[in-house]
Amino acid sequence: MNSIRVFNTHSKHRVRRKETIELARYVLKGEGCSNAELNVVYIGDERMTGMNATYRKHRYSTDVLSFSLAEGSARQLEGEVYVNVDRARRQAREYRVSIAEETRRLVTHGLLHLLGYDDATPPQREKMSKTEDFYLRQFSKNHS
Repeated sequence: MNSIRVFNTHSKHRVRRKETIELARYVLKGEGCSNAELNVVYIGDERMTGMNATYRKHRYSTDVLSFSLAEGSARQLEGEVYVNVDRARRQAREYRVSIAEETRRLVTHGLLHLLGYDDATPPQREKMSKTEDFYLRQFSKNHS
């Protein structure tokens, strides 16, 4: 059974919890994951900059960070996805998409990282991007 919790910790912007949970369940199901415990946390630039410095040693903000919380060879996917709502708003303007679309992309991207996808090389980036696009297209068709 997949357990997904959503936390809106941004001081001004709220993201729809129900849609986030539905999207996460959709991606997990598509990837064959039926035993996950996840937190999706919406934060702002300031907190993301601090987290990125602490955990990745980068002194700047980023759009999404994922952390696996599974210990050893756990049979359950456990993790957290932190989505920067401030960055999502800026990127939505830049990419000419809605804030909701960009937020869904970041949640999906973070989940795929927890599921073992990587984007360190061009072939990995391409595979991950195609997988994101697939889930976002299918989710939009089924939830519009």
